[in-house]
Amino acid sequence: MGVFTLFSCFYLLTFKNPRIFVTENNRNNNMEKTKKPLTRAEMDVMNILWDSPLALTINDIVERYSDPKPAYTTVATFLKILDAKGYVEHKRKEETGRTFFYSPMMSREKYITHVLNDVKDTLFGSSTKRLCSFLIQNDELSEEDLREILALIKS
Repeated sequence: MGVFTLFSCFYLLTFKNPRIFVTENNRNNNMEKTKKPLTRAEMDVMNILWDSPLALTINDIVERYSDPKPAYTTVATFLKILDAKGYVEHKRKEETGRTFFYSPMMSREKYITHVLNDVKDTLFGSSTKRLCSFLIQNDELSEEDLREILALIKS
C-alpha cells in the first residue's frame, strides 16, 4: 500500500471524524488512557517534534515553521494542549535555566498505527479488507501504485 493510501486513511480519521479517539495502554497504572485526536495545527507541531532527533524549545519549533511563522504564544498554547492530551512531555535542563524542552511521548509510527486501527475498527467493522477496498476504490491509483500494492500483498 503506498504512502498516499495510508495518509488518505489518516486524513479521514483526523479531519473528517473528530469523535474517534486514540487509545494507548498506560504502563504506570495499567489503565487505558484515551487520547483525543490531533487537530491540523497540533499535527504541525507534532511533525516538527517527530522530525527532530532532539527535544526542542518553543523558539526552536517556531523557527522550523515555514513562513508565515506562528507567534511564540500560539506555539506555546499548542504545546500546553498537547501536554494535557499526553502527546508531549517537557523538561528543564539545568544549564538553560527556565527554558523548557519539548519532545513527543509517542512516535509518529505508533500514532499512525493507532489512528488507522481506530479507523478500521470504528468505520470498517475491524475489517482490513473493507478498509483497503475503500481506499483503493476512492483513491486515484496509477498503474505503478497498483503494482506496488500487489507486490506488497504478495510479499
